[in-house]
Amino acid sequence: MLELLQSHHRLTGADLGARLGVDERTVRRYAGTLADLGIPVVAARGRYGGYRLAPRYRLPPLMLTDDEAAAVVLGLVAADRIGLGTEAPATASALAKIRRVLPAALAERLAGVQESLGFTTRARPATARPATGTLLTLGAASRDRSRVSLSYRSWRGEVSLRELDPYGLVFHAGRWYVTGHDHRRAEVRTFRLDRISSVEVLPTGFTVPAGFDPVGHVTRSLAAVPYRWEVEVLLETDPAQARRRIPATVAELTESADGVLMRTRAQDLTGMAQLLAGLGWPFTILRPEELRTAVTGYAARFAGYAEARPAGGA
Repeated sequence: MLELLQSHHRLTGADLGARLGVDERTVRRYAGTLADLGIPVVAARGRYGGYRLAPRYRLPPLMLTDDEAAAVVLGLVAADRIGLGTEAPATASALAKIRRVLPAALAERLAGVQESLGFTTRARPATARPATGTLLTLGAASRDRSRVSLSYRSWRGEVSLRELDPYGLVFHAGRWYVTGHDHRRAEVRTFRLDRISSVEVLPTGFTVPAGFDPVGHVTRSLAAVPYRWEVEVLLETDPAQARRRIPATVAELTESADGVLMRTRAQDLTGMAQLLAGLGWPFTILRPEELRTAVTGYAARFAGYAEARPAGGA
Protein backbone atom coordinates (compact mmCIF):
# COMPACT_ATOMS: atom_id res chain seq x y z
CA MET A 1 0.00 0.00 0.00
CA LEU A 2 2.85 2.36 0.82
CA GLU A 3 4.45 1.78 -2.60
CA LEU A 4 1.11 2.50 -4.32
CA LEU A 5 0.63 5.72 -2.36
CA GLN A 6 4.18 6.83 -3.17
CA SER A 7 3.60 6.34 -6.90
CA HIS A 8 0.06 7.85 -7.08
CA HIS A 9 -1.18 11.24 -5.91
CA ARG A 10 -4.41 9.76 -4.54
CA LEU A 11 -6.19 6.41 -4.59
CA THR A 12 -9.66 5.54 -3.37
CA GLY A 13 -10.26 2.71 -0.95
CA ALA A 14 -11.81 0.70 -3.78
CA ASP A 15 -8.76 1.30 -6.00
CA LEU A 16 -6.36 0.20 -3.27
CA GLY A 17 -8.50 -2.81 -2.40
CA ALA A 18 -8.58 -3.95 -6.04
CA ARG A 19 -4.81 -3.53 -6.47
CA LEU A 20 -4.00 -5.25 -3.17
CA GLY A 21 -6.63 -7.97 -3.44
CA VAL A 22 -8.32 -7.06 -0.14
CA ASP A 23 -11.57 -5.41 0.97
CA GLU A 24 -11.90 -1.74 1.96
CA ARG A 25 -12.07 -2.64 5.64
CA THR A 26 -8.60 -4.15 5.34
CA VAL A 27 -7.40 -1.03 3.48
CA ARG A 28 -8.53 1.09 6.44
CA ARG A 29 -6.62 -1.21 8.78
CA TYR A 30 -3.49 -0.90 6.60
CA ALA A 31 -3.82 2.90 6.70
CA GLY A 32 -4.00 2.77 10.50
CA THR A 33 -0.91 0.54 10.63
CA LEU A 34 1.06 2.99 8.46
CA ALA A 35 -0.03 5.85 10.70
CA ASP A 36 1.13 3.87 13.77
CA LEU A 37 4.54 3.55 12.08
CA GLY A 38 4.77 7.32 11.75
CA ILE A 39 3.92 7.46 8.04
CA PRO A 40 1.39 10.27 7.50
CA VAL A 41 -1.48 8.76 5.48
CA VAL A 42 -4.23 11.30 4.84
CA ALA A 43 -7.76 9.91 4.38
CA ALA A 44 -10.52 12.09 2.93
CA ARG A 45 -14.22 11.26 2.55
CA GLY A 46 -16.58 12.33 -0.18
CA ARG A 47 -16.74 12.17 -3.96
CA TYR A 48 -13.10 13.15 -4.36
CA GLY A 49 -11.92 11.37 -1.25
CA GLY A 50 -9.40 8.61 -0.90
CA TYR A 51 -5.97 8.00 0.54
CA ARG A 52 -2.73 9.89 -0.06
CA LEU A 53 0.56 10.60 1.67
CA ALA A 54 1.05 13.97 3.31
CA PRO A 55 2.58 16.51 0.88
CA ARG A 56 6.37 16.32 0.46
CA TYR A 57 6.63 13.14 2.54
CA ARG A 58 9.34 10.73 1.46
CA LEU A 59 10.66 7.65 3.17
CA PRO A 60 14.14 8.15 4.66
CA PRO A 61 16.91 6.20 2.90
CA LEU A 62 17.61 2.70 4.18
CA MET A 63 20.79 2.77 6.25
CA LEU A 64 22.40 -0.57 7.10
CA THR A 65 25.79 -1.47 8.50
CA ASP A 66 27.79 -4.24 6.79
CA ASP A 67 26.70 -6.71 9.47
CA GLU A 68 23.03 -5.71 9.18
CA ALA A 69 23.08 -5.90 5.37
CA ALA A 70 24.67 -9.37 5.48
CA ALA A 71 22.06 -10.52 8.02
CA VAL A 72 19.17 -9.29 5.84
CA VAL A 73 20.49 -10.74 2.57
CA LEU A 74 21.44 -14.11 4.07
CA GLY A 75 18.13 -14.24 5.92
CA LEU A 76 16.17 -13.72 2.70
CA VAL A 77 18.22 -16.33 0.83
CA ALA A 78 17.90 -18.91 3.61
CA ALA A 79 14.18 -18.27 4.07
CA ASP A 80 13.56 -18.79 0.38
CA ARG A 81 15.62 -21.99 0.47
CA ILE A 82 13.61 -23.62 3.28
CA GLY A 83 10.25 -22.36 2.04
CA LEU A 84 9.78 -19.79 4.81
CA GLY A 85 7.77 -17.43 2.65
CA THR A 86 4.42 -16.87 1.01
CA GLU A 87 3.07 -17.55 -2.46
CA ALA A 88 4.11 -14.10 -3.69
CA PRO A 89 7.60 -14.31 -5.31
CA ALA A 90 8.97 -11.44 -3.21
CA THR A 91 12.48 -12.61 -2.34
CA ALA A 92 14.11 -11.64 -5.63
CA SER A 93 12.47 -8.20 -5.70
CA ALA A 94 13.35 -7.55 -2.05
CA LEU A 95 17.00 -8.48 -2.67
CA ALA A 96 17.09 -6.23 -5.74
CA LYS A 97 15.76 -3.28 -3.71
CA ILE A 98 18.29 -3.82 -0.95
CA ARG A 99 21.16 -4.01 -3.44
CA ARG A 100 20.06 -0.73 -5.02
CA VAL A 101 20.37 1.19 -1.74
CA LEU A 102 23.64 -0.37 -0.56
CA PRO A 103 27.06 1.09 -1.32
CA ALA A 104 28.40 -0.47 -4.54
CA ALA A 105 31.37 -2.16 -2.86
CA LEU A 106 29.21 -3.80 -0.19
CA ALA A 107 26.58 -4.84 -2.72
CA GLU A 108 29.28 -6.53 -4.82
CA ARG A 109 30.70 -8.41 -1.82
CA LEU A 110 27.26 -9.65 -0.79
CA ALA A 111 26.51 -10.69 -4.37
CA GLY A 112 29.73 -12.73 -4.31
CA VAL A 113 28.58 -14.54 -1.18
CA GLN A 114 25.12 -15.18 -2.61
CA GLU A 115 26.41 -16.48 -5.94
CA SER A 116 29.02 -18.80 -4.40
CA LEU A 117 26.86 -20.06 -1.52
CA GLY A 118 25.98 -23.76 -1.52
CA PHE A 119 23.58 -25.67 0.74
CA THR A 120 23.73 -29.21 2.09
CA THR A 121 19.93 -29.31 2.27
CA ARG A 122 17.69 -29.53 -0.78
CA ALA A 123 15.62 -26.50 -1.66
CA ARG A 124 11.96 -26.66 -0.73
CA PRO A 125 9.62 -26.53 -3.73
CA ALA A 126 7.72 -23.30 -4.26
CA THR A 127 4.41 -25.12 -3.81
CA ALA A 128 2.22 -25.22 -0.70
CA ARG A 129 2.94 -21.63 0.32
CA PRO A 130 0.20 -19.46 1.84
CA ALA A 131 -1.11 -16.14 0.63
CA THR A 132 0.66 -13.20 2.25
CA GLY A 133 -2.65 -11.73 3.42
CA THR A 134 -3.60 -15.02 5.08
CA LEU A 135 -0.31 -15.19 6.98
CA LEU A 136 -0.42 -11.54 8.11
CA THR A 137 -4.09 -11.68 9.15
CA LEU A 138 -3.63 -14.85 11.19
CA GLY A 139 -0.46 -13.48 12.78
CA ALA A 140 -2.25 -10.33 13.90
CA ALA A 141 -5.30 -12.28 15.10
CA SER A 142 -3.11 -14.66 17.10
CA ARG A 143 -1.24 -11.75 18.72
CA ASP A 144 -4.44 -9.82 19.46
CA ARG A 145 -6.36 -12.94 20.62
CA SER A 146 -9.13 -12.39 18.05
CA ARG A 147 -11.29 -15.20 16.66
CA VAL A 148 -11.26 -15.65 12.88
CA SER A 149 -13.57 -17.11 10.27
CA LEU A 150 -11.80 -19.03 7.54
CA SER A 151 -12.61 -21.04 4.44
CA TYR A 152 -10.60 -24.26 4.48
CA ARG A 153 -9.99 -26.99 1.90
CA SER A 154 -9.20 -30.43 3.30
CA TRP A 155 -6.75 -32.89 1.75
CA ARG A 156 -9.78 -34.54 0.11
CA GLY A 157 -10.69 -31.25 -1.58
CA GLU A 158 -13.74 -30.61 0.62
CA VAL A 159 -14.31 -26.93 1.49
CA SER A 160 -15.72 -25.90 4.87
CA LEU A 161 -16.22 -22.69 6.84
CA ARG A 162 -14.52 -22.68 10.26
CA GLU A 163 -14.42 -20.36 13.25
CA LEU A 164 -11.02 -20.62 14.91
CA ASP A 165 -9.30 -19.18 17.97
CA PRO A 166 -5.74 -19.02 16.56
CA TYR A 167 -3.34 -19.90 19.38
CA GLY A 168 -0.22 -19.62 17.24
CA LEU A 169 1.53 -19.99 13.88
CA VAL A 170 4.09 -22.73 13.28
CA PHE A 171 6.49 -23.28 10.38
CA HIS A 172 7.32 -26.99 10.14
CA ALA A 173 9.01 -29.07 7.45
CA GLY A 174 8.51 -26.47 4.72
CA ARG A 175 4.86 -25.66 5.50
CA TRP A 176 2.96 -23.06 7.52
CA TYR A 177 0.35 -24.16 10.07
CA VAL A 178 -2.07 -22.44 12.43
CA THR A 179 -3.27 -24.25 15.52
CA GLY A 180 -6.12 -23.32 17.83
CA HIS A 181 -9.61 -24.11 19.03
CA ASP A 182 -11.87 -25.09 16.13
CA HIS A 183 -15.45 -24.24 17.16
CA ARG A 184 -16.93 -26.52 14.52
CA ARG A 185 -15.24 -29.59 16.02
CA ALA A 186 -15.07 -28.17 19.58
CA GLU A 187 -11.42 -29.19 19.91
CA VAL A 188 -7.90 -27.94 19.21
CA ARG A 189 -7.05 -28.55 15.55
CA THR A 190 -4.19 -27.79 13.15
CA PHE A 191 -4.71 -26.27 9.68
CA ARG A 192 -2.32 -25.75 6.78
CA LEU A 193 -2.22 -22.11 5.71
CA ASP A 194 -1.88 -22.90 2.00
CA ARG A 195 -5.31 -24.59 2.16
CA ILE A 196 -6.99 -21.47 3.57
CA SER A 197 -8.65 -19.51 0.75
CA SER A 198 -10.01 -16.64 2.87
CA VAL A 199 -9.80 -15.42 6.45
CA GLU A 200 -11.66 -12.68 8.29
CA VAL A 201 -11.08 -11.35 11.80
CA LEU A 202 -14.19 -11.51 14.03
CA PRO A 203 -15.00 -9.17 16.94
CA THR A 204 -14.90 -12.05 19.46
CA GLY A 205 -11.85 -12.50 21.67
CA PHE A 206 -10.44 -15.62 23.32
CA THR A 207 -7.91 -16.79 25.90
CA VAL A 208 -5.11 -19.25 25.18
CA PRO A 209 -5.05 -22.17 27.67
CA ALA A 210 -2.25 -21.82 30.22
CA GLY A 211 0.92 -23.59 29.14
CA PHE A 212 -0.27 -24.31 25.60
CA ASP A 213 2.69 -24.96 23.25
CA PRO A 214 1.77 -24.40 19.56
CA VAL A 215 4.98 -26.00 18.24
CA GLY A 216 4.60 -29.08 20.43
CA HIS A 217 0.94 -29.47 19.51
CA VAL A 218 1.58 -29.21 15.77
CA THR A 219 4.44 -31.73 15.79
CA ARG A 220 2.42 -34.16 17.92
CA SER A 221 -0.69 -33.83 15.77
CA LEU A 222 1.29 -34.43 12.58
CA ALA A 223 3.06 -37.39 14.17
CA ALA A 224 -0.39 -38.78 15.02
CA VAL A 225 -1.38 -39.14 11.36
CA PRO A 226 -2.46 -42.79 10.96
CA TYR A 227 0.25 -45.25 9.89
CA ARG A 228 0.31 -49.01 9.68
CA TRP A 229 2.53 -49.65 12.73
CA GLU A 230 2.59 -48.17 16.24
CA VAL A 231 6.22 -48.36 17.41
CA GLU A 232 7.63 -48.14 20.93
CA VAL A 233 11.34 -48.70 21.58
CA LEU A 234 13.36 -48.08 24.74
CA LEU A 235 16.70 -46.48 23.82
CA GLU A 236 19.69 -46.79 26.15
CA THR A 237 20.87 -43.19 25.92
CA ASP A 238 20.22 -39.86 27.61
CA PRO A 239 17.48 -37.41 26.54
CA ALA A 240 19.89 -34.73 25.29
CA GLN A 241 21.64 -37.12 22.89
CA ALA A 242 18.32 -38.58 21.75
CA ARG A 243 16.89 -35.16 20.91
CA ARG A 244 20.00 -34.23 18.95
CA ARG A 245 19.74 -37.35 16.80
CA ILE A 246 15.97 -37.82 16.52
CA PRO A 247 13.91 -34.80 15.35
CA ALA A 248 10.48 -34.13 16.84
CA THR A 249 9.08 -34.75 13.35
CA VAL A 250 10.23 -38.38 13.54
CA ALA A 251 9.24 -39.50 17.02
CA GLU A 252 8.03 -38.45 20.46
CA LEU A 253 10.74 -38.89 23.11
CA THR A 254 10.06 -39.39 26.84
CA GLU A 255 12.66 -39.77 29.56
CA SER A 256 12.34 -42.94 31.66
CA ALA A 257 14.28 -44.65 34.43
CA ASP A 258 15.90 -47.01 31.90
CA GLY A 259 16.71 -44.52 29.15
CA VAL A 260 14.52 -42.77 26.59
CA LEU A 261 11.18 -44.11 25.39
CA MET A 262 10.72 -43.46 21.66
CA ARG A 263 7.15 -43.54 20.34
CA THR A 264 6.48 -43.18 16.63
CA ARG A 265 4.52 -44.59 13.69
CA ALA A 266 5.77 -46.28 10.56
CA GLN A 267 4.49 -47.64 7.29
CA ASP A 268 7.58 -49.81 6.72
CA LEU A 269 9.30 -51.65 9.57
CA THR A 270 12.44 -52.21 7.48
CA GLY A 271 12.97 -48.46 7.47
CA MET A 272 12.48 -48.42 11.26
CA ALA A 273 15.12 -51.17 11.61
CA GLN A 274 17.51 -49.05 9.53
CA LEU A 275 16.82 -46.06 11.78
CA LEU A 276 17.57 -48.04 14.94
CA ALA A 277 20.76 -49.48 13.44
CA GLY A 278 21.94 -46.03 12.41
CA LEU A 279 21.49 -44.63 15.93
CA GLY A 280 24.07 -47.09 17.26
CA TRP A 281 22.58 -47.33 20.78
CA PRO A 282 21.42 -50.50 22.53
CA PHE A 283 17.63 -50.73 22.49
CA THR A 284 14.69 -52.85 23.60
CA ILE A 285 11.68 -53.30 21.32
CA LEU A 286 8.41 -52.91 23.20
CA ARG A 287 6.08 -53.11 20.21
CA PRO A 288 5.21 -54.30 17.66
CA GLU A 289 6.51 -57.86 17.69
CA GLU A 290 6.91 -57.67 13.93
CA LEU A 291 9.69 -55.12 14.41
CA ARG A 292 11.85 -57.86 15.96
CA THR A 293 11.58 -59.83 12.71
CA ALA A 294 12.46 -56.75 10.67
CA VAL A 295 15.53 -56.01 12.82
CA THR A 296 16.65 -59.65 12.68
CA GLY A 297 16.32 -59.69 8.90
CA TYR A 298 18.20 -56.42 8.56
CA ALA A 299 21.00 -57.74 10.81
CA ALA A 300 21.24 -60.93 8.75
CA ARG A 301 21.60 -58.94 5.53
CA PHE A 302 24.42 -56.92 7.11
CA ALA A 303 26.13 -60.09 8.29
CA GLY A 304 25.93 -61.35 4.71
CA TYR A 305 27.55 -58.18 3.46
CA ALA A 306 30.41 -58.73 5.92
CA GLU A 307 30.99 -62.24 4.53
CA ALA A 308 31.00 -61.14 0.90
CA ARG A 309 34.32 -61.37 -0.94
CA PRO A 310 35.48 -59.54 -4.08
CA ALA A 311 35.12 -61.61 -7.23
CA GLY A 312 38.34 -63.59 -7.75
CA GLY A 313 39.66 -62.67 -4.28
CA ALA A 314 41.22 -65.05 -1.74
